[in-house]
Amino acid sequence: MNDPAGLRGTAVLTTPRDFNFWATVTSHGWYDLPPFSCDPESRTLTLVLRAPDGTPVACRMREAGGAVVVRFRAGRPLGASGRGEIRRQIRSCLRMDEDLSGFHAAARREPRFRWIARRRAGRLLRAPTVFEDVVKMICTTNCTWALTRQMVTGIVEEFGSRLDASAVAFPAPEAIAGSSERVLRSHCSTGYRAPFILRLAEEVASGRRDLEALRHTQVLSRELFDTLKEISGVGPYAAGNLLKLLGRYDYLGLDSWVRARYATLHHGGRRVKDATIERAFAPWGAWRGLFFWLEMTRHWHDEKFTP
Repeated sequence: MNDPAGLRGTAVLTTPRDFNFWATVTSHGWYDLPPFSCDPESRTLTLVLRAPDGTPVACRMREAGGAVVVRFRAGRPLGASGRGEIRRQIRSCLRMDEDLSGFHAAARREPRFRWIARRRAGRLLRAPTVFEDVVKMICTTNCTWALTRQMVTGIVEEFGSRLDASAVAFPAPEAIAGSSERVLRSHCSTGYRAPFILRLAEEVASGRRDLEALRHTQVLSRELFDTLKEISGVGPYAAGNLLKLLGRYDYLGLDSWVRARYATLHHGGRRVKDATIERAFAPWGAWRGLFFWLEMTRHWHDEKFTP
């Protein structure tokens, strides 16, 4: 029920039959980076979004009876259009409208991947904007996860739109573009990434780079991969993983962690060339990057997240 002032409310989002809320939330590390947070005990995900007018909106969601129930609170009345936009953003973050029927059909044909279809896994949590996804991906390069979290937390705290002491939305590009490399380094611990993040924010804020269009482009994945690599600070690893967040799964996105994980699973810990890994997953064509990621992270679902 929505309150008359429009500051608080509840939305119920019907989910597709092959959707698994918790498997989506825990599909990769974004759930651990603000403005996301999750509670494994209650299996809830919290996210602070921005309404069309920039108003921060704190959303707490859980799965119930074939739907995702969202309780939200905002600093100003949202109105019908604002509530509709919040619903759209949540559906996008949870990939609720993405068709994975072909992927799950392929998984059922391969014994080692049947668990994926059985658990309705495969949707990868993403940010409400491509800008946020790219900044976060840049913050995962050449560092520990602890440092990634420190950088993203610093960026959100320094530049984000604040609802209250506990709820801050990811900053708009304009908020970062008006800053400096010095602030990004000293306040957000971004190190060598500072000029990359600042340049990206300036490009998006000025309209010189339209990142949101990348979610809808019809160009081939190779062209999209090359477009992503044109962004300062985005190399093959980051571009390959950003493709997955854009709904393209034909790149593996190799980094040191997945290389080591693959070696453990398939070669007794002995490292192999990237070409060997690429060949092993080539038979799955346009889905190979998603099969690869899920195999590398199956232990997360087995041990911690999915019953």
